[in-house]
Amino acid sequence: MTKGGEVELDEDLHSRQLAVYGRETMRRLAGAHVLIAGLKGLGVEVAKNVILAGVKSVTLQDVGSVEKRDLGAQFYLTEEDVGKNRAEACRAKLQELNTAVTVETSTVDLTEDFVCGFQAVLLTDSTLDNALRLNDACHKHDPPVPFIKADTRGVFANVFCDFGSGFTVYDVDGEEPHKGIVASISNDSPALVTCVDDERLEFQDGELVTFSEVKGMPELNTCGPVRIKGVKAHSFFIEVDTTNFGQYERGGLVLQVKESVTRDFKSLREGLKEPGEFLLSDFAKLDRPPMLHLAFQALDQFQVKNKRLPAPGNAADGDEIVALTKALNTDNIDLDEAILKKFASGASGDLSPMAAMFGGIVGQEVVKACTGKFHPLFQFFYFDSLESIPAEILSPEEYAPQDSRYDSQIAVFGRSIQEKIQKMNVFLVGAGALGCEFVKNMACMGIACKDGKVTLTDDDIIEKSNLSRQFLFRDWDIKQPKSTVAAKAALAINPALNITALQERVSPDTETVFDDDFWDGLDVVVNALDNVNARLYVDSRCVYFQRPLLESGTLGTKCNTQMVIPEKTENYGASRDPPEKQAPMCTLHSFPFIIDHCLAWARSEFEGLYEKTPSEAVKYLSKPSEVADAFMATPDAATRETVEKVLDFLVTKRLKTYTECVSWARRMFQEYFFNKISQLTFTFPEDAKTSTGALFWSAPKRFPSVVKFSTSNPSHLMFVRAGANLMAEAHGVDREELSDDALAALINSVQIEDFVPKSGVKIETDPKATASSAGSMDDETIIADMLKKLEEGTKDLVGGSHKIAPISFEKDDDTNFHMDFITAMANMRAVNYQITEVDKLQAKLIAGRIIPAIATTTAMATGLVCLDLYKLLLDSPIEAYRNTFANLALPLFAMAEPIPPKYLEYNNMKWSLWDRWIIEGDVTVQELLDYFEERKLTAYSVSCGQSLIYNNFFPKHKERLPKKMSTLVQEISKLEIPPKRRHFDVVVAVEDEQEEDLDIPLISIRFR
Repeated sequence: MTKGGEVELDEDLHSRQLAVYGRETMRRLAGAHVLIAGLKGLGVEVAKNVILAGVKSVTLQDVGSVEKRDLGAQFYLTEEDVGKNRAEACRAKLQELNTAVTVETSTVDLTEDFVCGFQAVLLTDSTLDNALRLNDACHKHDPPVPFIKADTRGVFANVFCDFGSGFTVYDVDGEEPHKGIVASISNDSPALVTCVDDERLEFQDGELVTFSEVKGMPELNTCGPVRIKGVKAHSFFIEVDTTNFGQYERGGLVLQVKESVTRDFKSLREGLKEPGEFLLSDFAKLDRPPMLHLAFQALDQFQVKNKRLPAPGNAADGDEIVALTKALNTDNIDLDEAILKKFASGASGDLSPMAAMFGGIVGQEVVKACTGKFHPLFQFFYFDSLESIPAEILSPEEYAPQDSRYDSQIAVFGRSIQEKIQKMNVFLVGAGALGCEFVKNMACMGIACKDGKVTLTDDDIIEKSNLSRQFLFRDWDIKQPKSTVAAKAALAINPALNITALQERVSPDTETVFDDDFWDGLDVVVNALDNVNARLYVDSRCVYFQRPLLESGTLGTKCNTQMVIPEKTENYGASRDPPEKQAPMCTLHSFPFIIDHCLAWARSEFEGLYEKTPSEAVKYLSKPSEVADAFMATPDAATRETVEKVLDFLVTKRLKTYTECVSWARRMFQEYFFNKISQLTFTFPEDAKTSTGALFWSAPKRFPSVVKFSTSNPSHLMFVRAGANLMAEAHGVDREELSDDALAALINSVQIEDFVPKSGVKIETDPKATASSAGSMDDETIIADMLKKLEEGTKDLVGGSHKIAPISFEKDDDTNFHMDFITAMANMRAVNYQITEVDKLQAKLIAGRIIPAIATTTAMATGLVCLDLYKLLLDSPIEAYRNTFANLALPLFAMAEPIPPKYLEYNNMKWSLWDRWIIEGDVTVQELLDYFEERKLTAYSVSCGQSLIYNNFFPKHKERLPKKMSTLVQEISKLEIPPKRRHFDVVVAVEDEQEEDLDIPLISIRFR
């Protein structure tokens, strides 16, 4: 869709993707025509991801017909499609993903002229001769047509990219430009720039930077980008002679200039002979890519000669692949014949996890080809997951086709493993972007398609912004439960899937739903969550019940996967990222210096005005006496502030008409952006100094100025309109649809009192201050007085029909005025402090704490996880599993073995976090202590939850020694033990024989 000659983007749909790519890249993408040749597993995965990304058109080309075995990885084919052309059979379902993208098909062989009409060409399942012919045409075309060749063969895969000569990469890594706040600049050559020490500088030697807002040395503001060197934690040199510049006074921002790079690609014909450096994924396999470079060529020769791929488990075919590879080995690299034979044996397999992983990788390369955003894969990438398949090649009978949709998987793993797959019991937690991909993979793999079961739970509903990456959902599913819709879509992929959809959050509150029997019956738990706390809880359950947990997460182009295997690896909670640094309260309230501060303040004010205060008002009206007593029980400054706001809301500033709401919003504008700033600059003038004689308004502080309201300013009008509408909603007042002129007229009738700053006003400047100060004697008196006024003023409201509606922040509804208010509020704040304003989308990303997300990264992450899921069925050692960090923007892949758990040893006992010591019987406290005494340990404290059951320091606790533990935990801890649960848990603190504390496992007492 275009507007004024420019592509118009659906920012509600693509908000998470825009956070990764930005508008310019999205517009380039929306004009791109893409060809995808070969619509088996890999082809359809790439098509899905590219269509979701929002290109102009996708042409699907395939001359082959659907076979039943295609269904093992091609999720948009059904048994009814067998015999039809692959491209035509899946076109309609791919089109449903994004109606703004034109999806067409071609069922004839590709010609050179045809492929040169696209902005990106992908070949899958193609012979090498055909690829060479078409790549030559693309490479020689003016301008060159970016060309990608990719294939997955069993657990092996390769990708080749040729984007021609002179391909421009506009943004190499996709990271935000690094910034710094200047503290000083010397008059030297080169000049030394020192920055404030709040944050470590992220600049690198040789980068370009620009300066702005430098006072005293204005020449730097206009000299353009300058090169830096000698970068340290808080300083660097600039290659500029500032000797004759003015003397630095204060202020200044420094910003990295991101430079584009140009890359020259070799053609496929050249690359086969001189491949250059291979992109690595696993440093344990440094010698693997050169061998696979030859092996894939040998496989092509075999296929051309024999008109088929090697048969699974066929020794003669394996020997032929080895011989062909040796013949190509003119550089005498080391060849591992056992690996080559495994490569040959599984080459006819098309696996859903491999297609998902490489559908993400290759899909991202298509986006790079169309936009120049992020660095392309340069130029060969070879991958294998040999650890996922049996260590030895099985008999041909084990691999024999069953005339089933799983034949492609059986060709790699054998019939026995396939039967295990179909009997698995899986708990999939989350049905968002990751969950949709996981359940699709599981349906294709045949998980729980015989005697097993997939339990899928998610308490969220579908929103429009989900549709750009949560590919199982459609427009007509909006507001429906995610888990229900995802399960229904998975059944359309594979009707044999045994799946149960729940809308329960996995938390301590649902332990009666997900009880002991439920966890004990699971084979594996797969997390598809988007927050750390939920992940930690599921992790704790998996440790407790000793269940494998397959963990993954994405952030823009980055993803990580972690395998948590009982007794073999550490758990998810064993290592955590440090908490995000929070801006001090005084910075948000009085001294912001970046737009993030303005937005955080605006969201906090939104929640206080429209959610917290109305909620407190509702609480008061429901039980006035009880709430008043609670306020008087804690008569501090925070309580005083709360009561004052409730009194204003319900009595002194109660709003009864829409006109009053507009007047309120206009006065709030005056208070926020004129009065408070006037008071601040009166208290701390521009030349104010600290007790040490330094300028008070020195970096990073920015001296503010007032904003004068104008009805001709759209942002001012939006603040009043949004603020009035929200306050009308909170007070239960009917809104009025007013034109800008009518609203302006109403605003102009509002009387605004002149503001006079006061002396002696305290403004918090301590960065360590986090909340209101402790209460005083005056607070108690004032609170009591306000409560009396509140009681008198709300007699007509208590038990009445006055409808107060607290408003919870919702960022993704553009009709609710939430983001309009926050954007306008933050931007007015930015104007106060001369900070660059942001548009509504940028405000939504920051204030809404939106996690950047794209379909390609999600697909890759789930593919990697499912490759490790196979290893569970083989009972693989820790050396076989892989934790992965990947960044598709660079691209970078870093795979490593998981970390084993830490073990403790004492008195011939050995345990880790995976252990639980189980004591049989309904034991007394004394019997529990004796249990440890027998193990040469002294138990001195026993607790359950937050309650202390026994401690040898307290003499009265001796009375508890003969009592049953089951009785005490229920009486003291108020523990409710469900009827089905046979045990309860206690934490026991012990000392060893040297009277040193020793960490021991959780104690489970099986009393039933």
